[in-house]
Amino acid sequence: MRTKDIGEGLVITRTFDVPRARVWKAWTEPEEVKQWWGPKGFTSPFDRIDLRVGGSYLFGMRSPEGDDYWSTGVYREIEPPERIVATDSFADENGKVVPASYYGMSEQWPLEMQATFMFEEQGGKTKLTLSYLDIDNISDTDRENMKQGWNESLDKLSQHLEKTKC
Repeated sequence: MRTKDIGEGLVITRTFDVPRARVWKAWTEPEEVKQWWGPKGFTSPFDRIDLRVGGSYLFGMRSPEGDDYWSTGVYREIEPPERIVATDSFADENGKVVPASYYGMSEQWPLEMQATFMFEEQGGKTKLTLSYLDIDNISDTDRENMKQGWNESLDKLSQHLEKTKC
């Protein structure tokens, strides 16, 4: 696992011991995403994915305390099984974009961010690189929380892939 800041952006790299097609499926099929989306202790009771350029996603995650958090975005580029570029925003349960302050977070968060996900085949393993390059204005605390949340989600993805290995 590698996490680094690029300027004011964020890049996280993780290698999974499964072929790229398996990671792509876990990332793009709602029933798979429900198994791992969200930080440690969170569940993901609702995930909708319309995987096409111009299509959108809506993910709902539930905290251990029972609070729901929603995110949405629009797919800008899709190159199966290599790359996804999408917007990423906080949302309400209907998919309407809301500011981070809706969930009690800092108002410094951009209303919309762009996320890029790269899936590279490496000898039967998959190197996943996710990057957010337009988060210039968020605080160091928000950036650390974002890193932690993504790393915990990717830990859960790794566990899910290990459990479902053929």
